[in-house]
Amino acid sequence: MIELQHLSKWYQVSGKPSFILKDINLVINEGEFVSIMGPSGSGKSTLLNIIGMLDRPNEGTYHFGEESVFDLREKQRTELYKKNIGFIFQAYHLIDELTVYENIETPLLYQNVKGSDRKAMVSDMLDKFQIVGKKDLFPSQLSGGQQQLVGIVRALIARPKVLLADEPTGNLNSRQGEEIMELFHKLNTEEGMTIIQVTHAEKNAEYGSRIIHLLDGRVEHITRSSAKPV
Repeated sequence: MIELQHLSKWYQVSGKPSFILKDINLVINEGEFVSIMGPSGSGKSTLLNIIGMLDRPNEGTYHFGEESVFDLREKQRTELYKKNIGFIFQAYHLIDELTVYENIETPLLYQNVKGSDRKAMVSDMLDKFQIVGKKDLFPSQLSGGQQQLVGIVRALIARPKVLLADEPTGNLNSRQGEEIMELFHKLNTEEGMTIIQVTHAEKNAEYGSRIIHLLDGRVEHITRSSAKPV
């Protein structure tokens, strides 16, 4: 489903390349749950942003299904993203001018879901995540954990084929974090959603069937897990 070949990204520093990612070769199959780990500065978030079509490398190729992503025009790439990918950002990326309700509704507008269906879907998610009382608030009125929860709900509402999550439980309390990881596990095992998460937490990483360890922009090694911690 996702294939990266010889992917590298660098910045020029004093006339020399400073690599963020170097010669990444990776295949992620449909229905996989993959965790990406590594120390700060290892390139984890950059790799996720490239997979999410929000950034591009200096070298390499990226195939999403049958599409060669870097050969697409920007509008085509945007459409491919909107139809297939949900992204949970570490920095939330909620739209400040929109309420919680409107932020969650946004992916459905992109997919031209009709109004009555949008209302039902948003209401269901607000209830499921127990944030009905926050629906008319703006992001600035929420705590970091609440903003993260809204970002998770927004990413999930359209049931994307691929969910990308950058430290998805970083600002949640332990109970909320465990509930989110259990939800990811259920979406992966019961609905076949492909999930790629960046995490520092070993326990969260173990939900993935494979753990990709990055070091200094390279894939250091890949380990397999039991797909769910006991």
